[in-house]
Amino acid sequence: MTSLDKDLDALSLTLIADFDAPAERVWDLWADPRKLERWWGPPTHPATMVDHDLTPGGAVTYYMTSPEGEKYHGRWNITAVDAPTSLEFIDTFADSDGKPVDNMPVSTTRMRLSSYDGKTRMELQAVFDSREQMDQLLRMGMDEGLKQAVGQMDALLV
Repeated sequence: MTSLDKDLDALSLTLIADFDAPAERVWDLWADPRKLERWWGPPTHPATMVDHDLTPGGAVTYYMTSPEGEKYHGRWNITAVDAPTSLEFIDTFADSDGKPVDNMPVSTTRMRLSSYDGKTRMELQAVFDSREQMDQLLRMGMDEGLKQAVGQMDALLV
């Protein structure tokens, strides 16, 4: 991971990571649900992908399992895809059926892959609907969890 920037004025959290692999291989870590579940979520809360449709209008549903066995469900509503360089989705908490939970924070996530200094740079930006939602997700550890999750990607690219 190269940097993690919290911009309270723009209501965004931006992570930049550089990988010594072509963009297609980094993209595959998003496009293959079995690979995605090996890195999405911090190591203490591994992910299980339930549905995985990376097409505009599609959805990815998953859950992360805590060390105590609790399941935390999430959903991505896919809004844009340009394989193998970009993905955009609305990230929400979900119930056990994969339906969004209304009273929980929502963010729009944009992932971009580009060439940088002979490597592939991934920029992952989450934009929040309000300062309250951003603060709530930061209190829940979103920034640290994101760093830990992305930190697992390198090992999958060797």
